[in-house]
Amino acid sequence: MIARVRTWAFNAAFFGGSVPIVLMAPVMALFGTAALRWWVVFWTRYHRFCARWVQGVRVVVSGEIPTTPALYAGKHQAMFETFEMVALLDAPVIVLKKELADIPVWGWAARRYGMIVVDREGSSGALRQMMRDAEAAAASGRSVVIFPEGTRVVPGAMPELKPGFVGLYRALKMPLVPVAIDSGHVWPKHGPKRPGIIRFAFQPAIAPGLNRREVEPLVHAAINVLEVGAAHSNNLVRLE
Repeated sequence: MIARVRTWAFNAAFFGGSVPIVLMAPVMALFGTAALRWWVVFWTRYHRFCARWVQGVRVVVSGEIPTTPALYAGKHQAMFETFEMVALLDAPVIVLKKELADIPVWGWAARRYGMIVVDREGSSGALRQMMRDAEAAAASGRSVVIFPEGTRVVPGAMPELKPGFVGLYRALKMPLVPVAIDSGHVWPKHGPKRPGIIRFAFQPAIAPGLNRREVEPLVHAAINVLEVGAAHSNNLVRLE
């Protein structure tokens, strides 16, 4: 019952506060892309604030986050990490599904921010457009974040990765940083959220230039280290 009450309180605080934030996004866009990006980062930090002080969720970060732009491939168990990665990486570009980009106002703001929209049922032309958008983001000096499993998975699930991330990796020629995330244990897809710790374990960067058969198993293993318990050690170095 306590978990449900805290979940209701979080939803009221975050979604209630998000309404004016999202509606202000077109106004912020009038001041330029930099202002809109700052506003989006502010929104993600508001999400972190609500998660910490209303829901009782803390974020623990381990590993090294590169200081130069990179392609990040993250484990995906909850919507939580789509917000937190923006806050941690200071306004990277996120690859997101077309359905989210079609949401009124928010979808417009997401496209103006620079989100890369992928149509999972789209043609090869849609895939090529995604690649062009990603290359433009990289050329502007921004990192790119993709969740290569394609959708949220339950804790313990380790599905095969979607092939699109390999195309991005080969096209962008950027270091690829896998990120293991265990958000699903306290932030389930269905049901009440629970207080606890969510770990973001940044793994060593993979250099550009590997082929698909080389890079896929490396990324799959790296984003799943928390699923097999390999990263639950004393190397946790920063509490957000």
